[in-house]
Amino acid sequence: MTESRYWNPRHETMPREQLDALQVRKLKRLVEWTDAQVPHHSKRLKDAGVSPEQINSLDDLRRIPFMTRDEWMQGQIEQPPYGPILAAPEEAAIRYHMTSGTTGRTPIRVLDGMKDWEWIAEMWCYGFWGFGVRPSDTVFFAFSYGTFVGFWGAHYACEKIGCLVLPGGNMTTEARVKQIVDMKATVVCSTPTYALRMAQEARSMGIDLASGPVKRLILSGEPAGSIPATKKLIEEQWGAMAGDTAGMTELGTIVIFECDHQPGGTHIIEPHYIEEVIDPSSGEPVGYGERGERVVTSFGRGFIPVIRYRTRDLVVKVPADRCSCGRTLDIYEGGIVGRVDDMKLVRGTNVYPRAVEAIVREYKEVDEFQIHLYTKDGIRDEIEVLVELPDPNVDAGKVTSEMATALAEAHEGLRFGVRTVANGSLPRFELKAKRLNDEREVVGAAGERKPA
Repeated sequence: MTESRYWNPRHETMPREQLDALQVRKLKRLVEWTDAQVPHHSKRLKDAGVSPEQINSLDDLRRIPFMTRDEWMQGQIEQPPYGPILAAPEEAAIRYHMTSGTTGRTPIRVLDGMKDWEWIAEMWCYGFWGFGVRPSDTVFFAFSYGTFVGFWGAHYACEKIGCLVLPGGNMTTEARVKQIVDMKATVVCSTPTYALRMAQEARSMGIDLASGPVKRLILSGEPAGSIPATKKLIEEQWGAMAGDTAGMTELGTIVIFECDHQPGGTHIIEPHYIEEVIDPSSGEPVGYGERGERVVTSFGRGFIPVIRYRTRDLVVKVPADRCSCGRTLDIYEGGIVGRVDDMKLVRGTNVYPRAVEAIVREYKEVDEFQIHLYTKDGIRDEIEVLVELPDPNVDAGKVTSEMATALAEAHEGLRFGVRTVANGSLPRFELKAKRLNDEREVVGAAGERKPA
């Protein structure tokens, strides 16, 4: 592998026992700093009977209580706008970001200082260099550049690497496609959904992206970046290699990335994070190869300590040797495989949107889709998949019938309706796609009806 300041053999190929020791040392310092600087967290530690002196191994991390999104948001409501968790004065901040939020709920607001922002860009450098981005590349960001943190850090990472950066904010999809072609971009960064949307627009413009200059797509914002069928479709339509990444506003930046060996998952940047995988119900740890919720402790933030944050992401951790790249950083097989709170119960069967997409994307005839949940006659829950099939020569009946069978086989025989809708009638997305429409209602205790 090419030597560079962004390929760090001292950290990325560190033997496991040395990596564990590094994490313990950083964890102890993090807890000491948090205890000294943030009274709110200091009280939480004391209430749990934990002191910094007790943190001497990775097992000791489990003494510390979990940090949750609900608690974080509640703290902001009680002490607006940032809550009681800042470790530095507000006037020292240089950046402000918000989570993309949930309907009807307060988004999490974060501040970053100089230390945070330097580290945020460095973390993206791990991912970009690992996926093969080099100073000679021209990188286009199909990103809105709003308060959502998204690809902000990635933009600055590419500048640090020495790439030519093309910011694509405030542009139509057509204009973005045109600039990618005109500027001969070699790398494109977007959500998986928007990568497909740009390919769709390029076809309508008579542009063959597969024969163009783009060699790599770096995907983020949705689990779809590691869904094999979706990823394959993106790679075919762009004629380029696609790599998955994931981060969170709460954690500051990218945490996991797919290297150019494409091991079927994403490496964890373990010199800078501790990633636990727990049973979502019991909170107990699960082993390699078992699905669970990822809990993250972040070492790089200078404004907001983040210790044992429950992400609600579902993952399956496997050992680093699954990949031939030489890194000793463990891997999440399939990246983020879903969300704890995304699961829907339909007639006794668990349904995850990611699993549905994995099947739908096997059908190249589908341009866009939506999962629709509703209650029939006020009694029976139903699930259907709405699909757009733009090619008039496609046998729609054959596609929908085969898809319905495949969905049922993957969901314990649960019957899915699959029907076509008019082309262009389903929503399009630039950032995180929301393809689940749950219209089911339940009757409240007082007899009122409210959304499920």
